[in-house]
Amino acid sequence: MPDRMPSDQPLHAMSIDVEDYFHVAALSGVIKPEQWPTLPSRVEQNTRKLLDLFERHRVKATFFVLGWVAEHYPELVREIDRAGHEIASHGYSHQLIYRQSPETFRQETRRSKALLEDLTGKAVHGYRAASYSITKDSLWALDILAECGFRWDSSIFPVRHDNYGIPGSPRAPYTIRTENGALLQEFPLTTARVLGLPVPAAGGGYFRQFPYPLFRYLFNNASGNGHRPQMFYLHPWEVDPEQPRFNNASWFSRFRHYTNLDKCEQRLEQLLQDFRFSTVSESFRAYSPERQTLSTRQILGIA
Repeated sequence: MPDRMPSDQPLHAMSIDVEDYFHVAALSGVIKPEQWPTLPSRVEQNTRKLLDLFERHRVKATFFVLGWVAEHYPELVREIDRAGHEIASHGYSHQLIYRQSPETFRQETRRSKALLEDLTGKAVHGYRAASYSITKDSLWALDILAECGFRWDSSIFPVRHDNYGIPGSPRAPYTIRTENGALLQEFPLTTARVLGLPVPAAGGGYFRQFPYPLFRYLFNNASGNGHRPQMFYLHPWEVDPEQPRFNNASWFSRFRHYTNLDKCEQRLEQLLQDFRFSTVSESFRAYSPERQTLSTRQILGIA
Protein backbone atom coordinates (compact mmCIF):
# COMPACT_ATOMS: atom_id res chain seq x y z
CA MET A 1 0.00 0.00 0.00
CA PRO A 2 1.47 3.40 -0.97
CA ASP A 3 2.70 5.68 1.79
CA ARG A 4 0.67 8.79 2.54
CA MET A 5 1.88 12.12 1.18
CA PRO A 6 3.50 14.45 3.74
CA SER A 7 0.77 16.29 5.67
CA ASP A 8 2.26 19.68 4.85
CA GLN A 9 1.36 19.26 1.17
CA PRO A 10 -1.85 21.03 0.05
CA LEU A 11 -4.92 18.84 0.06
CA HIS A 12 -6.14 18.93 -3.54
CA ALA A 13 -9.69 17.96 -4.52
CA MET A 14 -10.14 14.65 -6.35
CA SER A 15 -13.45 14.61 -8.21
CA ILE A 16 -15.08 12.04 -10.48
CA ASP A 17 -17.97 12.90 -12.79
CA VAL A 18 -19.93 9.64 -12.83
CA GLU A 19 -21.39 9.25 -16.29
CA ASP A 20 -21.16 6.65 -19.03
CA TYR A 21 -19.33 7.01 -22.33
CA PHE A 22 -22.61 7.59 -24.18
CA HIS A 23 -23.54 10.61 -22.04
CA VAL A 24 -20.56 12.67 -23.20
CA ALA A 25 -21.18 15.99 -24.95
CA ALA A 26 -18.46 15.25 -27.53
CA LEU A 27 -20.54 12.31 -28.81
CA SER A 28 -23.97 13.93 -28.52
CA GLY A 29 -24.06 14.50 -32.27
CA VAL A 30 -24.14 10.74 -32.93
CA ILE A 31 -25.75 9.36 -29.73
CA LYS A 32 -29.21 10.57 -28.71
CA PRO A 33 -30.67 10.24 -25.18
CA GLU A 34 -33.33 7.82 -26.41
CA GLN A 35 -30.51 5.43 -27.39
CA TRP A 36 -28.91 5.35 -23.93
CA PRO A 37 -30.92 2.41 -22.53
CA THR A 38 -30.06 0.30 -25.60
CA LEU A 39 -26.27 0.74 -25.36
CA PRO A 40 -23.98 -1.52 -23.29
CA SER A 41 -23.22 0.27 -20.05
CA ARG A 42 -19.70 0.32 -18.62
CA VAL A 43 -20.13 2.85 -15.83
CA GLU A 44 -20.29 0.28 -13.02
CA GLN A 45 -17.09 -1.57 -13.90
CA ASN A 46 -15.18 1.64 -14.62
CA THR A 47 -16.30 3.36 -11.43
CA ARG A 48 -15.33 0.28 -9.41
CA LYS A 49 -11.92 0.38 -11.04
CA LEU A 50 -11.51 3.91 -9.65
CA LEU A 51 -12.86 2.89 -6.25
CA ASP A 52 -10.23 0.13 -6.07
CA LEU A 53 -7.49 2.56 -7.07
CA PHE A 54 -8.53 5.09 -4.42
CA GLU A 55 -8.68 2.37 -1.78
CA ARG A 56 -5.11 1.29 -2.58
CA HIS A 57 -3.93 4.88 -2.19
CA ARG A 58 -6.18 5.63 0.79
CA VAL A 59 -7.75 8.57 -1.01
CA LYS A 60 -11.29 9.86 -0.52
CA ALA A 61 -12.87 11.61 -3.50
CA THR A 62 -16.04 13.46 -4.44
CA PHE A 63 -18.22 11.59 -6.93
CA PHE A 64 -20.54 13.87 -8.92
CA VAL A 65 -23.17 11.31 -9.89
CA LEU A 66 -25.44 11.83 -12.88
CA GLY A 67 -29.08 11.34 -11.90
CA TRP A 68 -29.66 9.01 -14.87
CA VAL A 69 -26.86 6.77 -13.58
CA ALA A 70 -28.24 6.83 -10.03
CA GLU A 71 -31.67 5.86 -11.28
CA HIS A 72 -30.39 2.93 -13.37
CA TYR A 73 -27.58 1.75 -11.06
CA PRO A 74 -28.63 2.61 -7.50
CA GLU A 75 -26.33 0.01 -5.90
CA LEU A 76 -23.32 1.78 -7.44
CA VAL A 77 -24.24 4.98 -5.58
CA ARG A 78 -24.61 3.05 -2.32
CA GLU A 79 -21.24 1.39 -2.93
CA ILE A 80 -19.51 4.76 -3.42
CA ASP A 81 -21.13 6.05 -0.24
CA ARG A 82 -20.23 2.95 1.80
CA ALA A 83 -16.59 3.40 0.77
CA GLY A 84 -16.60 6.77 2.55
CA HIS A 85 -16.52 9.04 -0.49
CA GLU A 86 -18.49 12.26 -0.86
CA ILE A 87 -21.59 12.15 -3.08
CA ALA A 88 -22.52 15.26 -5.08
CA SER A 89 -24.88 15.95 -7.99
CA HIS A 90 -24.00 16.08 -11.68
CA GLY A 91 -27.54 16.95 -12.71
CA TYR A 92 -29.90 14.40 -14.24
CA SER A 93 -29.67 14.19 -18.04
CA HIS A 94 -26.24 15.68 -18.83
CA GLN A 95 -27.71 18.47 -20.93
CA LEU A 96 -25.95 21.83 -21.22
CA ILE A 97 -27.59 24.26 -18.80
CA TYR A 98 -27.57 27.22 -21.19
CA ARG A 99 -29.68 25.12 -23.58
CA GLN A 100 -32.29 24.38 -20.91
CA SER A 101 -35.07 26.58 -19.61
CA PRO A 102 -34.88 27.55 -15.93
CA GLU A 103 -37.91 25.38 -15.16
CA THR A 104 -36.45 22.30 -16.88
CA PHE A 105 -33.18 22.84 -15.03
CA ARG A 106 -35.03 23.23 -11.72
CA GLN A 107 -37.00 20.00 -12.24
CA GLU A 108 -33.94 17.98 -13.26
CA THR A 109 -31.82 19.35 -10.42
CA ARG A 110 -34.44 18.52 -7.80
CA ARG A 111 -34.90 15.06 -9.29
CA SER A 112 -31.18 14.28 -9.22
CA LYS A 113 -30.70 15.60 -5.67
CA ALA A 114 -33.68 13.62 -4.37
CA LEU A 115 -32.44 10.41 -6.00
CA LEU A 116 -29.00 10.70 -4.41
CA GLU A 117 -30.35 11.64 -0.99
CA ASP A 118 -32.86 8.77 -1.00
CA LEU A 119 -30.11 6.29 -1.92
CA THR A 120 -27.57 7.46 0.67
CA GLY A 121 -29.78 8.83 3.42
CA LYS A 122 -27.54 11.90 3.48
CA ALA A 123 -27.96 15.51 2.39
CA VAL A 124 -26.26 16.37 -0.91
CA HIS A 125 -24.62 19.80 -0.77
CA GLY A 126 -22.41 19.93 -3.89
CA TYR A 127 -23.15 20.32 -7.60
CA ARG A 128 -21.28 20.24 -10.89
CA ALA A 129 -22.92 21.12 -14.21
CA ALA A 130 -22.69 18.89 -17.26
CA SER A 131 -19.69 20.04 -19.30
CA TYR A 132 -19.12 22.93 -16.84
CA SER A 133 -22.02 24.72 -18.51
CA ILE A 134 -22.54 27.45 -15.92
CA THR A 135 -21.33 30.31 -18.08
CA LYS A 136 -22.15 34.01 -18.33
CA ASP A 137 -25.32 32.92 -20.17
CA SER A 138 -26.51 30.61 -17.40
CA LEU A 139 -25.58 32.30 -14.11
CA TRP A 140 -29.33 32.22 -13.36
CA ALA A 141 -28.78 28.54 -12.52
CA LEU A 142 -26.94 29.52 -9.32
CA ASP A 143 -30.14 30.88 -7.78
CA ILE A 144 -31.89 27.59 -8.55
CA LEU A 145 -29.04 25.63 -6.97
CA ALA A 146 -29.39 27.70 -3.79
CA GLU A 147 -33.17 27.30 -3.90
CA CYS A 148 -32.70 23.50 -4.10
CA GLY A 149 -30.48 23.49 -1.02
CA PHE A 150 -27.01 23.26 -2.50
CA ARG A 151 -24.21 24.96 -0.57
CA TRP A 152 -21.36 24.77 -3.06
CA ASP A 153 -20.68 24.42 -6.76
CA SER A 154 -17.75 23.37 -8.96
CA SER A 155 -18.91 24.24 -12.47
CA ILE A 156 -17.10 27.44 -13.43
CA PHE A 157 -13.97 27.02 -15.53
CA PRO A 158 -11.93 30.27 -15.80
CA VAL A 159 -10.90 29.61 -19.42
CA ARG A 160 -12.18 30.30 -22.93
CA HIS A 161 -13.64 27.18 -24.58
CA ASP A 162 -16.20 26.46 -27.29
CA ASN A 163 -18.64 24.83 -24.84
CA TYR A 164 -17.88 26.36 -21.42
CA GLY A 165 -15.83 28.81 -19.41
CA ILE A 166 -15.91 32.29 -17.87
CA PRO A 167 -12.53 33.77 -18.82
CA GLY A 168 -11.08 36.03 -16.18
CA SER A 169 -13.15 34.64 -13.30
CA PRO A 170 -11.26 33.76 -10.11
CA ARG A 171 -8.91 30.80 -10.17
CA ALA A 172 -9.07 30.24 -6.39
CA PRO A 173 -12.15 29.22 -4.36
CA TYR A 174 -14.54 32.10 -3.72
CA THR A 175 -18.12 32.87 -2.69
CA ILE A 176 -20.82 33.90 -5.15
CA ARG A 177 -23.70 36.14 -4.16
CA THR A 178 -26.50 35.23 -6.53
CA GLU A 179 -28.98 37.63 -8.09
CA ASN A 180 -31.49 36.77 -5.36
CA GLY A 181 -28.94 37.27 -2.58
CA ALA A 182 -28.05 33.64 -1.78
CA LEU A 183 -24.44 32.68 -1.06
CA LEU A 184 -22.77 29.71 -2.77
CA GLN A 185 -19.18 28.59 -2.40
CA GLU A 186 -17.45 28.09 -5.76
CA PHE A 187 -14.44 25.82 -6.26
CA PRO A 188 -13.38 26.53 -9.87
CA LEU A 189 -11.61 24.11 -12.16
CA THR A 190 -7.82 24.36 -12.15
CA THR A 191 -5.94 26.66 -14.52
CA ALA A 192 -2.22 27.43 -14.57
CA ARG A 193 -0.69 30.73 -15.71
CA VAL A 194 1.95 30.40 -18.41
CA LEU A 195 3.39 33.59 -19.92
CA GLY A 196 0.42 35.41 -18.45
CA LEU A 197 -2.13 33.19 -20.18
CA PRO A 198 -4.56 30.73 -18.51
CA VAL A 199 -3.89 27.07 -19.38
CA PRO A 200 -6.40 24.39 -18.34
CA ALA A 201 -4.85 21.94 -15.86
CA ALA A 202 -7.86 20.39 -14.17
CA GLY A 203 -7.89 16.86 -15.58
CA GLY A 204 -10.13 15.10 -18.07
CA GLY A 205 -9.06 15.51 -21.69
CA TYR A 206 -6.25 17.85 -20.67
CA PHE A 207 -4.87 15.12 -18.41
CA ARG A 208 -4.97 12.62 -21.26
CA GLN A 209 -3.78 14.88 -24.07
CA PHE A 210 -0.85 16.61 -22.35
CA PRO A 211 2.24 14.49 -21.65
CA TYR A 212 2.15 13.61 -17.96
CA PRO A 213 5.31 15.60 -17.03
CA LEU A 214 3.73 18.70 -18.62
CA PHE A 215 0.42 18.16 -16.81
CA ARG A 216 2.23 17.65 -13.52
CA TYR A 217 4.13 20.91 -14.08
CA LEU A 218 0.93 22.81 -14.89
CA PHE A 219 -0.95 21.41 -11.88
CA ASN A 220 1.95 22.30 -9.61
CA ASN A 221 2.21 25.74 -11.23
CA ALA A 222 -1.49 26.37 -10.56
CA SER A 223 -0.99 25.49 -6.90
CA GLY A 224 1.77 28.07 -6.51
CA ASN A 225 4.39 25.32 -6.38
CA GLY A 226 2.45 23.41 -3.78
CA HIS A 227 0.87 26.11 -1.62
CA ARG A 228 -2.79 26.17 -2.79
CA PRO A 229 -5.25 23.28 -3.11
CA GLN A 230 -6.50 22.67 -6.66
CA MET A 231 -9.37 20.81 -8.35
CA PHE A 232 -8.80 17.63 -10.39
CA TYR A 233 -11.54 15.82 -12.30
CA LEU A 234 -11.90 12.64 -14.33
CA HIS A 235 -14.67 10.43 -15.71
CA PRO A 236 -14.94 6.65 -15.29
CA TRP A 237 -14.98 6.14 -19.07
CA GLU A 238 -11.51 7.73 -19.28
CA VAL A 239 -9.91 4.61 -17.77
CA ASP A 240 -11.67 2.33 -20.28
CA PRO A 241 -9.80 1.88 -23.58
CA GLU A 242 -12.12 -1.04 -24.49
CA GLN A 243 -15.30 1.04 -24.63
CA PRO A 244 -17.35 1.02 -27.86
CA ARG A 245 -16.07 3.38 -30.55
CA PHE A 246 -18.26 5.70 -32.59
CA ASN A 247 -16.31 6.35 -35.75
CA ASN A 248 -19.17 8.35 -37.25
CA ALA A 249 -18.42 11.18 -34.81
CA SER A 250 -16.37 14.10 -36.13
CA TRP A 251 -12.58 13.85 -36.12
CA PHE A 252 -12.35 16.49 -33.41
CA SER A 253 -14.92 14.76 -31.19
CA ARG A 254 -13.06 11.45 -31.55
CA PHE A 255 -9.79 13.19 -30.70
CA ARG A 256 -11.28 14.73 -27.58
CA HIS A 257 -12.89 11.52 -26.40
CA TYR A 258 -10.52 8.70 -27.32
CA THR A 259 -7.00 10.14 -27.05
CA ASN A 260 -4.78 8.19 -24.63
CA LEU A 261 -7.55 6.23 -22.93
CA ASP A 262 -5.03 3.39 -22.66
CA LYS A 263 -2.62 5.60 -20.68
CA CYS A 264 -5.07 7.33 -18.32
CA GLU A 265 -5.24 4.80 -15.49
CA GLN A 266 -1.46 4.59 -15.23
CA ARG A 267 -1.20 8.39 -15.22
CA LEU A 268 -3.83 8.63 -12.49
CA GLU A 269 -1.84 6.15 -10.41
CA GLN A 270 1.20 8.40 -10.79
CA LEU A 271 -0.79 11.53 -9.95
CA LEU A 272 -1.96 9.96 -6.68
CA GLN A 273 1.68 9.37 -5.78
CA ASP A 274 2.77 12.89 -6.72
CA PHE A 275 0.03 14.92 -5.00
CA ARG A 276 -2.18 14.70 -1.92
CA PHE A 277 -5.94 14.45 -2.52
CA SER A 278 -9.23 14.30 -0.66
CA THR A 279 -12.86 15.30 -1.22
CA VAL A 280 -13.94 18.69 -2.51
CA SER A 281 -15.33 19.63 0.91
CA GLU A 282 -12.10 18.68 2.70
CA SER A 283 -9.99 20.52 0.16
CA PHE A 284 -12.15 23.63 0.39
CA ARG A 285 -11.73 23.65 4.16
CA ALA A 286 -7.95 23.34 3.70
CA TYR A 287 -7.84 26.49 1.57
CA SER A 288 -6.52 29.06 4.04
CA PRO A 289 -6.33 32.42 2.19
CA GLU A 290 -9.29 34.74 2.71
CA ARG A 291 -11.86 34.06 0.03
CA GLN A 292 -13.43 36.89 -1.91
CA THR A 293 -17.16 37.29 -2.53
CA LEU A 294 -18.41 38.24 -5.98
CA SER A 295 -21.94 38.93 -7.12
CA THR A 296 -23.21 37.40 -10.33
CA ARG A 297 -23.26 40.92 -11.81
CA GLN A 298 -19.56 41.28 -11.00
CA ILE A 299 -18.88 37.94 -12.69
CA LEU A 300 -20.76 39.16 -15.76
CA GLY A 301 -18.55 42.24 -15.74
CA ILE A 302 -15.44 40.04 -15.67
CA ALA A 303 -16.71 37.95 -18.54
